[in-house]
Amino acid sequence: MSDTEVVIQQLLELNQRLLDSITSGDWQTYSELCDATLSAYEPEARGHLVEGMDFHRFYFDLDSGDGPRNTTMASPHVRLLGDTAVVCYVRLIQHLDAEGRPVTDRFEETRVWHREGDRWTHVHFHRSANA
Repeated sequence: MSDTEVVIQQLLELNQRLLDSITSGDWQTYSELCDATLSAYEPEARGHLVEGMDFHRFYFDLDSGDGPRNTTMASPHVRLLGDTAVVCYVRLIQHLDAEGRPVTDRFEETRVWHREGDRWTHVHFHRSANA
């Protein structure tokens, strides 16, 4: 495996770890992977750029109790730009609806990671509304 392939694999694993921390409500892991100045465009922000971690912390503090969930990155693409990487994919979230039937939601996501030394940190993301 080439050095580039190793870095791409590492980024995909970090990104999946980030998504898993969101799914499980693991604030500690999420905050370790994200820069304190994380910026984002996401449906919950209603078209506004959100900066910092407080906005995201609110959702982690909610006790969703929605039952089991599974998150998959479909068709991931990684673009390396020196010490920056862009990871794009469709995020599939499987869960049960109010009647207990399995459903899948989908979001188009772009996440930007920045490397300092040997450590990658999540610095920005853009997530579409559920389509």
